[in-house]
Amino acid sequence: MTNESSAPPGAGPDARIKAAIAAYPHISPEQLAELLHWYRREASALDVATLASQPDLREGYSRFRADHIDRFTRKDWLKLVAAIAVTAILIFAIATKFG
Repeated sequence: MTNESSAPPGAGPDARIKAAIAAYPHISPEQLAELLHWYRREASALDVATLASQPDLREGYSRFRADHIDRFTRKDWLKLVAAIAVTAILIFAIATKFG
């Protein structure tokens, strides 16, 4: 589902990103993919801060972050479990060697 606030055809990446944030969550899967790629691979900290500081984009930006950036993914949980397991194994190994 797209919104009438979409960027015009041929618009640059900045205009498309702003339009997607403004229309979020009512964007197409392609727009979401572009937005996620931009956020994770292309955007600098200044780009993100500039976008987040615009009052007209604040609601869409906050919702986008809550839905896709700030939550733990399955991969994050697996990394946490692996780190805890490695730590437990190391503690056990040290305790048995010196204990």
